[in-house]
Amino acid sequence: MIIVIDTNILVGACMGSHSATEVIASCLRKNHQPIIGTTLFSEYVDVIGREELFDRCRLDSAERNALLDIFLASCRWTEIYYGWRPNLRDEGDNHLIELAVAGHAECIVSRNIKDLVTGELLFPRIAILTPEQFLQRG
Repeated sequence: MIIVIDTNILVGACMGSHSATEVIASCLRKNHQPIIGTTLFSEYVDVIGREELFDRCRLDSAERNALLDIFLASCRWTEIYYGWRPNLRDEGDNHLIELAVAGHAECIVSRNIKDLVTGELLFPRIAILTPEQFLQRG
């Protein structure tokens, strides 16, 4: 299954969230194909580098960056050639929908469900799932 992994799932895996860790692990085991584009890549790098966010993290900076590198190696680079705007209330989330459309993803895995499902444009073939919902689907 082709999927988009929101940044909050990668952060959750670093922080020890079981369900987020299992989502990332399923990608590393090649059970699913995560896709990534320019904006999501930049967001991953920015957020993983925020030391204040990881005060209580089980991983130090080097370990977080190693996890990011390993995860990125499992991702398929996807170019976005068309912007679907206006769409979501939070402009910062539109890139996830655009990446999913461009990469033919079946779902976006995120903890930010309420903002992702309130778009003006509907993409019924793209499921928006929490990590727990994603894991239940297998």
